[in-house]
Amino acid sequence: MGKQTCDGCGRRVRVAGGIANLWSFDPGPSEGLALELADGSEWFLCFDCIDRLPDDRDVTAGDVEALAGE
Repeated sequence: MGKQTCDGCGRRVRVAGGIANLWSFDPGPSEGLALELADGSEWFLCFDCIDRLPDDRDVTAGDVEALAGE
């Protein structure tokens, strides 16, 4: 399983798929997603950070940057 750093909190999380899983039998799920936000910016966020994003409006880069300060 590959790992990637969350752009919101900086934690390294597991990412399923790709060449990293070719020789691995680790059945664990992915712990994050790459997202394209309303302002066109792209981020990789863990599921915990995704849950902390606002759900009452379009999410922007400023919302992701604010996660680090929380």
